[in-house]
Amino acid sequence: MTIHKEGYKSIAIGTLVFAIINYAVFYFLSTDLPWLTWAVFVVTLALLLFLVSFFRIPNRKLTINENAIIAPADGKVVVIEEIIDPEYFKAKRLQVSIFMSPANVHVNRNPFSGEVVYNQYHKGKYLVAWNPKSSTENERHSVVIKKGEAEVLVKQIAGALAKRIVNYLQVGQKVKQTEEMGFIKFGSRVDLLLPVGTKLHVALNQVVKGGVTVVASW
Repeated sequence: MTIHKEGYKSIAIGTLVFAIINYAVFYFLSTDLPWLTWAVFVVTLALLLFLVSFFRIPNRKLTINENAIIAPADGKVVVIEEIIDPEYFKAKRLQVSIFMSPANVHVNRNPFSGEVVYNQYHKGKYLVAWNPKSSTENERHSVVIKKGEAEVLVKQIAGALAKRIVNYLQVGQKVKQTEEMGFIKFGSRVDLLLPVGTKLHVALNQVVKGGVTVVASW
């Protein structure tokens, strides 16, 4: 397991806060209230370890399959439905949404290899990520990857806790399947907008792994 670069600053700040709080508590309370000193230490250490785990990149065997669309994120499939995309396609698409809890790995990966033909950031609200309106009303970053005649929109969506979306892609860039496309901090959601009729390999409420689970096939 390694730590993602997006976590370096947050972990450094968290470690500093941990040290300051525990130094102050030990200095002022250790003699009179030793149990409180230990309680604060245990709680703040648990929070620090959770912060570190949030930015983890676990060692896993990634799935490379040119005929497959791989899950772009860890989490649970919360939506499978046909919708009208108002942003890019202006037509009916098959939406698959993956909800990422704060406990999930938050690296986002390219679902397949191709060329980036669209990249757009949208300001918005911070509704809970499982709210259906979050796809169109929340802060989000949309990317369309094209392979041959097929195009898929990948939408990183901020949630009630997620306040920062990071996207590494640019229009015209050639991307490879399962390589990093971005990162979302502290709970969020990723939508895939697929061509109608795409063969799905996941079901509602299924837990998927980013870069591993086959969501659909061409």
